[in-house]
Amino acid sequence: MIWIFLPIGLQAMAMVFDELYFHRKRGLPRWERIGHPLDTFTVIISYAALVFLAPSAFNLKIYIGLCAFSCLFITKDEFIHTENCEASENWLHAVLFVLHPITFMAAGMIWWDQLNPIFLKMQLLILIIVMIYQVLYWRMPFGKSK
Repeated sequence: MIWIFLPIGLQAMAMVFDELYFHRKRGLPRWERIGHPLDTFTVIISYAALVFLAPSAFNLKIYIGLCAFSCLFITKDEFIHTENCEASENWLHAVLFVLHPITFMAAGMIWWDQLNPIFLKMQLLILIIVMIYQVLYWRMPFGKSK
């Protein structure tokens, strides 16, 4: 069952590369400095459902709804990305868009089968830390804005 954790790890690596290379290289306009923490918040809410709700048919519907919202919400920046990003960053975003629902599906399977509740709690904590970093870093003078 180790394969179920693979998409989560791949998404994390792609997001770290996007943040530490592309975002710092080009800087972020105000819209993205606000939007990226909001993207992360939609993922936090989805993972919070897994941590705080017991597996049931009704709670699965709640989780699927939260995930669907997140998958749609993260596309909001693509109008800006087409103008501000080089092709390689746009390709990485496409990879992230593919991994996003796959990662949610993997996390949902981990939750449904109760494979590793501690892993899901750790993911939630990591996501909260990432969102705090996004808010603070891009407000600091060294967070190069466009």
